[in-house]
Amino acid sequence: MYDHVLVPTDGSASVRQAVVHGTAIAARFDATLHALSVIPEGPYGSLEGEHARAELEANADRAVERVETEATRKGVSVVTEVRRGVPDEEILAYVDDNAIDMVVMGTHGREGIDRMLVGSVTETIVRNAEVPVVTVRVSDGVSIASGAEAVRVAVEELGSRGHADPTPEGEPHRTSGSWIVPVQTADGRVHVHVDASTGETRVARLDG
Repeated sequence: MYDHVLVPTDGSASVRQAVVHGTAIAARFDATLHALSVIPEGPYGSLEGEHARAELEANADRAVERVETEATRKGVSVVTEVRRGVPDEEILAYVDDNAIDMVVMGTHGREGIDRMLVGSVTETIVRNAEVPVVTVRVSDGVSIASGAEAVRVAVEELGSRGHADPTPEGEPHRTSGSWIVPVQTADGRVHVHVDASTGETRVARLDG
C-alpha cells in the first residue's frame, strides 16, 4: 500500500517522535523511508540571519543523519536529502518528485518562533498534500525527569556536533524548565541546556 514514506525533520526532539512513527510505518509496509530537512529561505529564512547559515546547514545534516541512524537500526531502507527554500513548498515538491505515498510530521518543532513556524508548515502540508499525512502530537509532559537522562542527552548532542571526548563535570543543575549539564570537551568547557519537557538542547561555551 505504501512504498515511500516521507518524514520532514528539523532535528528537534519533538520531531523525533514523528521519526519513530515514520520508521515503524515504513517497516510495517517494507517501504523506503525518506528524510528531508529544509534549510529555510525566503520569508522563513530571513528570521535566522546570514551569520547562522553554517549552523543551519550543520543542523540540517544532523537531522537527516539521525533519521538514517534510526531507520538503519530498524532495518528500513532510507533516503536522505537536504534542500533550501520555503519549507512547505519544498516538502510538497519532494512529495511530487519522489512518488511519496505518505507524510509523517510532528505537530510542532523547536520552541518559540521556530515552533510556531514548524506548526504552520504542518498545517499547510495537511491542507495541500494529495497523499495521506499522519501528524504525531507531542506530549507536553516532562520527558527528561532525571539528571542521568539529561547527561545522556547532552553527551549525545555534543557527539553529534563533532565535539570530541565529551566528559560530564559534576552533577547537572535543574532549573524550573531545564537541566544545565556541565561538560568538558577537547574543545573546551561547555554548558548544555536540556529542556526538561522536549529534550531540546542548547550549547553554551564557557570562557577559560
